[in-house]
Amino acid sequence: MAKPVEITDSNFEEVLNSDKPILVDFWAEWCGPCKMIGPVVEELASDYDGKAVVGKVDVDVNPEVSAKFGIRSIPTLLVFKNGEIVDKQIGAVPKAVLSQKLEAQIA
Repeated sequence: MAKPVEITDSNFEEVLNSDKPILVDFWAEWCGPCKMIGPVVEELASDYDGKAVVGKVDVDVNPEVSAKFGIRSIPTLLVFKNGEIVDKQIGAVPKAVLSQKLEAQIA
């Protein structure tokens, strides 16, 4: 079972260079809604293994990446394609919403 990639300030650019769509979950340990959406992100990592990259950024440990994208509320989920943000979701949402955002970029 695939797990989300741990994305940090130091490896972010490397992850962004993927030829696949990327879903990045900006979260923190103390955030209630982040804990709610965490298992959904884990499932998506498994569901989209080989089709998309699913990763997580702990905003408390990686302030540079968080600041670069102006993350003010968490959880914030960004979808990247070819290094550009193509979709954004703020707050916890059902798995189907995030699947739809990824599917739109895979086609």
